[in-house]
Amino acid sequence: MTYAPTEPAPRPRRGRPWSRRTPLGRDIALGIVLFVVEAAVHFSVRFGHGMEMWAAQGDETRIEAARLADLAWMQHFLVAMIVFVVIALLFRAPWTALSQLLAAAAAAALLVLAQHDYDLSHPRPTPAPSPGYSPCYSGSGRCN
Repeated sequence: MTYAPTEPAPRPRRGRPWSRRTPLGRDIALGIVLFVVEAAVHFSVRFGHGMEMWAAQGDETRIEAARLADLAWMQHFLVAMIVFVVIALLFRAPWTALSQLLAAAAAAALLVLAQHDYDLSHPRPTPAPSPGYSPCYSGSGRCN
């Protein structure tokens, strides 16, 4: 005589993404694929903004708009890369997180260089002299 179990068999527990480490092969493959895709997206969008500047044919407002759009896009892209780093760390994929961290560092360096170039081409105006300022001419005797 056999007895039927009174309790149903426990269902296999679905683990959380952070409960176990991502297998090494998947981790490395995903890191390489994400790195290559991000590099391709980054350079294609930057190429598009460069073509927009070239197509402006000297129209300063269109060139400035394209440069500012490029800087804004790079900032958003950097934030997206950092989100990918956090997701990779959540899934315990250290090689993917490392590749994304390197890609984010490269994007941050390019962003800093682009912002520096923009700042050099747009110097701040010189400050206006104070209301009590009088210029100093040689021999005038009114020099401060």
